[in-house]
Amino acid sequence: QLTSSSFLRIGQLSNVDLNEDIRELETELPRQRPNEIPHNEKLLSLKYESLDYDNSENQLFLEEERRINHTAFRTVEIKRWVICAMIGILTGLVACFIDIVVENLAGLKYRVVKDNIDKFTEKGGLSFSLLLWATLNASVVMVGSMIVAFIEPVAAGSGIPQIKCYLNGVKIPHVVRLKTLVIKVCGVILSVVGGLAVGKEGPMIHSGSVIAAGISQGRSTSLKRDFKIFEYFRRDTEKRDFVSAGAAAGVSAAFGAPVGGVLFSLEEGASFWNQFLTWRIFFASMISTFTLNSVLSVYHGNAWDLSSPGLINFGRFDNEKMGYTIQEIPIFIFMGVVYKRVSITNFLCGILGALFNALNYWLTMFRIRYIHRPCLQVVEAMLVAAVTATVGFVMIYCSRDCQPIQGSTVTYPLQLFCADGEYNSMAAAFFNTPEKSVVSLFHDPPGSYNPMTLGMFTLMYFFLACWTYGLTVSAGVFIPSLLIGAAWGRLFGISLSYLTKSSIWADPGKYALMGAAAQLGGIVRMTLSLTVIMMEATGNITYGFPIMLVLMTAKIVGDYFVEGLYDMHIQLQSVPFLHWEAPVTSHSLTAREVMSTPVTCLRRIERVGTVVDILSDTSSNHNGFPVVESNPDTTQVAGLRGLILRSQLIVLLKHKVFVERANLNLVQRRLKLKDFRDAYPRFPPIQSIHVSQDERECMIDLSEFMNPSPYTVPQEASLPRVFKLFRALGLRHLVVVDNLNEVVGMVTRKDLARYRLGKEGLEELSLAQT
Repeated sequence: QLTSSSFLRIGQLSNVDLNEDIRELETELPRQRPNEIPHNEKLLSLKYESLDYDNSENQLFLEEERRINHTAFRTVEIKRWVICAMIGILTGLVACFIDIVVENLAGLKYRVVKDNIDKFTEKGGLSFSLLLWATLNASVVMVGSMIVAFIEPVAAGSGIPQIKCYLNGVKIPHVVRLKTLVIKVCGVILSVVGGLAVGKEGPMIHSGSVIAAGISQGRSTSLKRDFKIFEYFRRDTEKRDFVSAGAAAGVSAAFGAPVGGVLFSLEEGASFWNQFLTWRIFFASMISTFTLNSVLSVYHGNAWDLSSPGLINFGRFDNEKMGYTIQEIPIFIFMGVVYKRVSITNFLCGILGALFNALNYWLTMFRIRYIHRPCLQVVEAMLVAAVTATVGFVMIYCSRDCQPIQGSTVTYPLQLFCADGEYNSMAAAFFNTPEKSVVSLFHDPPGSYNPMTLGMFTLMYFFLACWTYGLTVSAGVFIPSLLIGAAWGRLFGISLSYLTKSSIWADPGKYALMGAAAQLGGIVRMTLSLTVIMMEATGNITYGFPIMLVLMTAKIVGDYFVEGLYDMHIQLQSVPFLHWEAPVTSHSLTAREVMSTPVTCLRRIERVGTVVDILSDTSSNHNGFPVVESNPDTTQVAGLRGLILRSQLIVLLKHKVFVERANLNLVQRRLKLKDFRDAYPRFPPIQSIHVSQDERECMIDLSEFMNPSPYTVPQEASLPRVFKLFRALGLRHLVVVDNLNEVVGMVTRKDLARYRLGKEGLEELSLAQT
């Protein structure tokens, strides 16, 4: 017979809901901080929880769906389109704000430093110019790093790995909060103005996702404001779809690539997709691009000239060299030899991408172990900013590559030791924002850069960008990767023109584009979406085929050595990330071997005290409980009847939904789905709910609130089959039953994520509270 204390227990692999209040209670306990944080790449963290992407089809849900008529469903669908439009508009406005502020602050900084260098070049004392440049960079970056390190650490980096995890079904604390958006926007502005080897485009993906998550809920839990709209979408399933649209709108605003944004969301993020979602996401992306285009055109004084579709515009590759006629086809056939040479460049860029990731991997491991305190993280960011300015100044000082200033597009030309009417070519790459340097490498005419200048710049910027990514600042890796590849590709084009004694097909700008695509593809391993992004950002489809080839080659070569940068950082954070398929050699494992057991079960009609004790037990903070039917006449537990979540139980206890007893006059209120949605997403901790001793003896009926048809698998099911069911349906709990439909175990995300294919075959990760 199942009593209040004779319930089955689940192991340590189950999920725990990390509410803010619980974390605050834990931080009050004295804890010694070690000098070195133990970290191993073969660890899986228990602190990350799953999102409830599978709707609980209980009686309340079914009754609400039956009450909604056709007109109401049409209204809900219209609201989805309205939300997507709002996501696009606000994401475009945020992108405009970032672009305008960066342009003005960076322009002010470069003008001050340029005037100082020009003054001290004539009378000597350029060390003061170096000190001014380094001090300005370090000061700005210090502010940007402090707000991230001390206020919202999840705003560090580009945010793409965190959004990938969220769309995969992992709950990353604070990842879609309003405070995160504010710190992200301010942080990326200060990082770019501070002269770091970063770009402002990557964080736009995170910003768009936060905007989407906030708008779709019709309220702000941070500001404690509820606008009483969009209440139907207050669940993880709906929120996920809008976050996918926000990520796509962010890419669209960054590169002016609405189709590329949709493909990015599909390729890199979404764990769920359908045709209707594709159309809504494309709509949000197009609105985002149009909003940015319109506002920037007004800002630049050309209200009817919509020629700035993204934060970065690579410029159109539509000159005479890009177009071709049927008479030129034989020339392109001959250029097949050149394309084979391009594959050598791709191979080198694949190796460079793998080297970038490998160096950044060891650097990140060092940071996790030794630079984990906020003050040290700020100091490191300031050091990198000062070193970046110093390296740039020394490279410009030592360079003697002087080019005529007439006809040049350089924004802040430094004459330094060049003759009148000339500027230092090295300064065109270092003394500028990375976005403008990329455009210069793409479009400056042949002869604008000396091969030695490009070679030294590529080498130094490669290591600076590698050191910068992973700092506690808001920053992206897209533009630095493009800049490295553009410099390397332009150098290759110049070398090829020397070898062939002709510059007809060896246009350096063309090869800069190929190198940029190959370098970025070798680092982040994006293929389909990046191909379309590059074509949309350049406004030319002519070189779509070679771009596709270079990205495929760079990915294949890079994957041979090391994982992509985003996947690598997800792994370093020990996140239980589920890939598309189970490890290929895992067919020998069954559900019985991977499941967590024993399991904490609840009866369909359970004593309130038992439920409170289970939820209050800190050693087993589970999120899902199988509901079974217990026969009081036997000692055998009957089969599975349903599944109920911790969050649902907490709402039931909060509203005192107890079965009336003879000696108590409890007024039971009929709960609606609105009560659960009002508590979403920050459900109160069990410690904040008071249950009297008399109430503990009451009974609680779970029949109406549990999911009566949870997904189950037999214990003989293979791991790939369990994985496919879990991953494709976006599950959080998968109950394992025997032949009598009795609960024998539970499969959670961590049970599946701990198996992966290593260098020596299938390996099992260790679980730890990292």
